[in-house]
Amino acid sequence: MGNLQRFHVGPRLSEMAVHNGTVYLAGQVPDDPGKDIKGQTAEVLAMVERLLAEAGSSKSRILMAQIFLKDIAEIGQMNEVWDAWIPAGHTPPRATVQAAMANPDYRIEIVVTAALAA
Repeated sequence: MGNLQRFHVGPRLSEMAVHNGTVYLAGQVPDDPGKDIKGQTAEVLAMVERLLAEAGSSKSRILMAQIFLKDIAEIGQMNEVWDAWIPAGHTPPRATVQAAMANPDYRIEIVVTAALAA
């Protein structure tokens, strides 16, 4: 397994794993599912940013993002928050799809893979 590290390990999943210079995040969901899509998106992106910093990476090093929305009609509002958060010139490959959520109050879940800082 070499240099595999797991962070915030629980009985079902780890919030993050780092291996061979790559950071893998579990799907991040809001702590406050009562917020609207913009509020939930901002909350989840802040979680992503904190985890990446903990691993020694940053949002400018994201290799791939997968975004799951409860209602794809909210993509425009979600994109407003995303566009303000992601650094210009560092927009990663991204997929955004509509999906059923584990908690019906979640409006968004984001999965990120990133490179460690050089």
